[in-house]
Amino acid sequence: MSLSVESYRAKLLTSSQKAHDLLPDCLREAEGVMSPAGLEAWLDACTRIGGLGRGVDLILIALEELPEVVRLTDERLLPRIAEMTEILSAKAIGAAIGPFLSGLPTVARRLGSGALMNAWFDLVLRVAEEGREGLVALLEHVNYLFSQVSIGGVVNWADYGLKAYKTQPHRFPDFFGFQTADALAVLQRERHGVLFIDTERRIRLWLKAMWSFDSEFRAFSLLLNTHELRKPVPHIDKLGLHIPDVFDDVTGFDGQPVSGLDRYRAMVAHMAAHRQWSEPYLADNFSPFQHLAIETFEDSRVEALAFARHPGLRRMWRAQHPIPKEGAVPEGHAPFRHMLAMLSRAILDPQHGYQDPVVTKYAALFRREFETNPHDPKLSVRLGVEWLAENYSHDFRQKNIWFQDTLIPYRDDNRYLWVFLEDTDSEDEFHSDHGTKDPEAGEAEDGIMPPRHYPEWDYATQTFRPDWTTVFERFPPSGDPAVVDRMLDRHRLLVKKLKWVIDQLKPHDRKRLRFQSEGDELDLDALIRAMTDYRAGSEPDNRIYVRHVPGGRDIAVMLLLDLSESVKQTPEGMDCSILQLGQEAAALLAWTVDQLGDKLAMAGFSSHTRHEVHFTHFKTFKEPWGEVAKGRLAAMEAGYSTRMGAALRHAGDYLAPRYEAKKILFVLSDGEPADIDVEDRDYLVADTHKAVSELKQKGVVTYGINLDPHADDYVEEIFGRGRYALVDRLDRLPEKLSQMFMALTR
Repeated sequence: MSLSVESYRAKLLTSSQKAHDLLPDCLREAEGVMSPAGLEAWLDACTRIGGLGRGVDLILIALEELPEVVRLTDERLLPRIAEMTEILSAKAIGAAIGPFLSGLPTVARRLGSGALMNAWFDLVLRVAEEGREGLVALLEHVNYLFSQVSIGGVVNWADYGLKAYKTQPHRFPDFFGFQTADALAVLQRERHGVLFIDTERRIRLWLKAMWSFDSEFRAFSLLLNTHELRKPVPHIDKLGLHIPDVFDDVTGFDGQPVSGLDRYRAMVAHMAAHRQWSEPYLADNFSPFQHLAIETFEDSRVEALAFARHPGLRRMWRAQHPIPKEGAVPEGHAPFRHMLAMLSRAILDPQHGYQDPVVTKYAALFRREFETNPHDPKLSVRLGVEWLAENYSHDFRQKNIWFQDTLIPYRDDNRYLWVFLEDTDSEDEFHSDHGTKDPEAGEAEDGIMPPRHYPEWDYATQTFRPDWTTVFERFPPSGDPAVVDRMLDRHRLLVKKLKWVIDQLKPHDRKRLRFQSEGDELDLDALIRAMTDYRAGSEPDNRIYVRHVPGGRDIAVMLLLDLSESVKQTPEGMDCSILQLGQEAAALLAWTVDQLGDKLAMAGFSSHTRHEVHFTHFKTFKEPWGEVAKGRLAAMEAGYSTRMGAALRHAGDYLAPRYEAKKILFVLSDGEPADIDVEDRDYLVADTHKAVSELKQKGVVTYGINLDPHADDYVEEIFGRGRYALVDRLDRLPEKLSQMFMALTR
């Protein structure tokens, strides 16, 4: 040391004996990264921090952590750090000083420059000024926060929280502590990479083109599970394909770049191959080690079937499959995962270069059996059990498992391959849902399904509030279908009048369907292709016929009914409520659409704050217009408020993905959007207009039918010119709705 410890100890103006005892070790580290002036600034900063009178721990933290901060950034930050602690103390946010100082090395490690550190200090001061209630929560989460996004992302994320909760300061700790859905969603938005929501359409089209089937996707985020022991993993079940909601671009194991989109394609293709060719095995018949071995061979079998059909998949998977090194497992570690990963790589890549006799033997054995019968699902069981019997050793049971280069990122967890005799109530436990009831048969008790979250447009900030609203959907208990039949009977004259119009609208031509396995005549183009394949030694496609079927209207319609409290009212001069008029209009529209053969769904909505938007299904697109749908319609109930934007977005999730050429959403309401947690009248009107615009971009035409005599003030702003109708004579609503439908779908 250039000066004695005692001379430096004299400069550290504190009475804390712990600080003086700690100084020699800290000084040794500080001298290695600071100039003499920097050492002076460091001791001065520690003295100022100790002089705040907020306990000895703060000066100890400063002594230990600030040299590391200087090493990573710039010693000129030291006076600013001391000043920051003094400001926080003066603002009576003393509890934030400790987390602020403790988190500095983490922030410095991520930012690496004095300029960016100053940007972080500015943000801390801004939160202290505008959202002081959440500052401690923010500082306690810096490690996680900076592991997810850049300083720019952190600033944008915090900026959103300060604006969104400006009128609810007691919620700042929840937001900055990642306890709210929108905190996680906004952070997700700031992350770099390919978001699944942005590529879902491309993935769906790719899946349908490659595999000729569609599937539901369930995107999950690791951000939503930061405190759980078991993280969500890709898997397949009856709900669909569960995949991450974001993938970053990475460097593949072959050294070439792999885009986030290709990572999605690799994962979805692997899952699709399992759906196409895997049959579940009885899990209880095999040991855990046998499970892993069988899964390895089954993963390889379905992939081999896949790239036999689509050769480019081998290259995509090979780039994303790790390359374990022979002999890499150190003593004291279980090697079984490493051995299976090497075998998997050897099967996928014929040019693997491994010399291990077990790897080469079983890779060759797999190829021989695969060539004999590639569609034999028992192949994986035979080889998996045989591999384990030959290679099992006591090292497999070492408590330390060697994971390096063994995790194959594009593969799912293989729960789809197993049937378990004993069920489980734990969502965190590895388990399949084979043998359970179909989700559509009963998603949950009382017909209530899992909640869905949707953004909401804030016209004041011109930004979306991500995952701001929560929609709960349900199927109501059934009522008496005869009630709906009596409603239709009351309008029998109108029904008779509509029948003539319906007959004119019904299509009378015939459509020609090509590529059919059976039909009225041969499709010459398909026949020539099949003969060419046959002579080339390939299996010909047997879809060589043309079939003629009656032509149909290519239309899908959804009716969305406002079920807020106000529809219970009986208008002056009427003998029934608006709710009953809505029931009659829905019943007549359903009858009309059914007569025309178009696709129809009906639902209602109401809300009780943004946390409870209720969406009630009366008829889905898959269900016929019959006793079940009539019974639900007869049991229609109303209550609460009208948060229309969230309901429109949820309805659009059912209507937009359909393949019909024309998709129409009718919205029947008796008033403007409103809810008890929103005071600004224009806020929900602007959000509903935004939802209508979003649906338009997805090919859905939204048409508003309003019963409010004062609707001129807002209805055009929501739906646009020519996209709404005002019904002044409520008794004619059933007739009007059916006539509007037929006029729009001619």
